[in-house]
Amino acid sequence: MEVYKKITPKGGLSWYIKWIASIIILVAVVFRSIGYHEYDLWLSLFGIMGWFWVGLLWHDRSLIVLNGILAFVLIIGIAKFYTGA
Repeated sequence: MEVYKKITPKGGLSWYIKWIASIIILVAVVFRSIGYHEYDLWLSLFGIMGWFWVGLLWHDRSLIVLNGILAFVLIIGIAKFYTGA
């Protein structure tokens, strides 16, 4: 059995942000599943922005692109929610 060394930092700023953002996204999914879409949209946005920040800290283009696009989509969803469009 091969042992792989972890390459993600532990205990630094990005470690805390990624775990907090992940928990926020999980809570957002719970709200989505019980029909509280307003809270789901906002919590998802905060979680996604946390992961966007982690992408910036890690210089990880895939995280930056994915979460940047998701943030844009969520902002549109929030605008539609409040305008009733």
